[in-house]
Amino acid sequence: MPPSIDLFLASRAAQSDAAPARWRRPFLTWLDGIERGWGVPLLIFAFAFIWWLFLLVAYTGADLHADVLETWSVGRVFAWGNPKHPPLMGWVSYLWATVFPLTDWSFQMLAMANAALALWAVDLIARRFVGGDKRALVLLLAMLMPVYQFHAQRFNANSVQLALWPLAVYFFLRSFESQHLVWAALTGVFCALAMLGKYYSIFLVASLVFAALCHPDRLRYLLSPAPWVSTVVGFAVLAPHIHWLATTGAQPFDYAMQIHGGMAFGRSLEEVCMFVLGLVAAVALPALVWMLAAGLRLRCFPADFRNLDPKLWLLFLILIGIVVFPSIITVMIGTSMPSMWALQGLFLIPVLIVCGASFPVARFYTVNTAVLTAGIAIVAVGVAAPLHAIDRNAHRTNNRAFYRQAALELTRLWHQSATGPLQAVSGSDELAFATAFYSPDHPVYRRPFRYQYTWGMPRVTTLEQGWAALCFAEDGDCLSWMDRVAERAPRVVRNEFVVEPVLWGRPGATAGVVGLIVPPVMTDHEDEPAVEDFSASSRAR
Repeated sequence: MPPSIDLFLASRAAQSDAAPARWRRPFLTWLDGIERGWGVPLLIFAFAFIWWLFLLVAYTGADLHADVLETWSVGRVFAWGNPKHPPLMGWVSYLWATVFPLTDWSFQMLAMANAALALWAVDLIARRFVGGDKRALVLLLAMLMPVYQFHAQRFNANSVQLALWPLAVYFFLRSFESQHLVWAALTGVFCALAMLGKYYSIFLVASLVFAALCHPDRLRYLLSPAPWVSTVVGFAVLAPHIHWLATTGAQPFDYAMQIHGGMAFGRSLEEVCMFVLGLVAAVALPALVWMLAAGLRLRCFPADFRNLDPKLWLLFLILIGIVVFPSIITVMIGTSMPSMWALQGLFLIPVLIVCGASFPVARFYTVNTAVLTAGIAIVAVGVAAPLHAIDRNAHRTNNRAFYRQAALELTRLWHQSATGPLQAVSGSDELAFATAFYSPDHPVYRRPFRYQYTWGMPRVTTLEQGWAALCFAEDGDCLSWMDRVAERAPRVVRNEFVVEPVLWGRPGATAGVVGLIVPPVMTDHEDEPAVEDFSASSRAR
């Protein structure tokens, strides 16, 4: 930063702190409340609430993302594993739905409650090193990253990590400094929970091990019972899932390699570059804000880094691991590595840059950062969200606006053709998940997840017990599969209809949907379980 700009900002900061403008005084009162216990909860609650409003407005007239609908479908049946993802996201969704209604606003609230929990966990770490204004600044810089609002808005296998990673790091930090067995046990529990959220968390576990081995105080930790207690407890929590993996052929790993593996060396190098650039882009805005606040005092960085608190050094080593290890593995096994998988680890950057700075930060800059954070949120809710809703309604940018209507229409047609509730649904995954969620009958998504990306034929007993499917009219693969199902079904009712969402009284883009209904028939097999057989007539999507 040019010295003239830094001097100007420093002068303004001194004047503002000496005689603050009237509009700044509520922010100063809030900053005084940080150490009194109410400032941080208010900040986190306000952040979560206003971005929940953003979701409500931006997706008015639309429906939940297919990932969220799938997450809920996964959790309807308790299991220690799933052929696509580990089970934690499904467990959380199911438990949430036992308390809150099965509605869009409820699951949007789940997303932001998860983000709020993550920010609280970040504050648990920050308060180990700083207090007052700097503690608030850590959270404000984290809130300027597109992690705790945009990335968090879909509760799935990625966003479930947002709170688990900082909690695991916090407990590891406490365990490393004290070797207390309770902290050690909690480290093992939350590392295991992170693995049950997504296997990508192996990079978190590896980073914790790397940090422990490279830290100057490693012998004191490694010779204590703490790391071994963490290991034993972690494996104990994971034991049922490991047994499930061993007895089912480790299906999630097959799925992961099928979707993300098989890349050439050159392509994997490109993935690493995009992975790193994506992380840099995510922290660009908070980095710029920090540079403006630090000004010429950024020259202190080399000395501050050399004199870094040993516990902050531990966090720095963890950060190195969660960036470097995925990059190495991407090249070694030839796989894709989207940067969004690592976003839950970026909280370490604001913690390190703020807590590692030896100089104080004037309240002028903290208040300005709070105003910027609030301004972005207010503009997002008041301007960006309604514009997004209007544009989505006018143009078919995705299929989310059609899920609920298609599900309700299929349910209505089912009750015209059959008695009893609709119990099983298949077809296009996004429409099938939507029907399971939005239909008042809440049918079960029938295609086994291990065959989610093949078009297999339902068993005759499945069709005899009653079954329905939905396809978008332009989905050739789905329609071809539907025709083959109709050929073997005892009786079918095929319907084609058009769904048209309405936003604030204005009709939107339309979509054609094809529904296939197989009413139940009385057979000797009606008590057999309705599952699909994908061993014959399957074709890759």
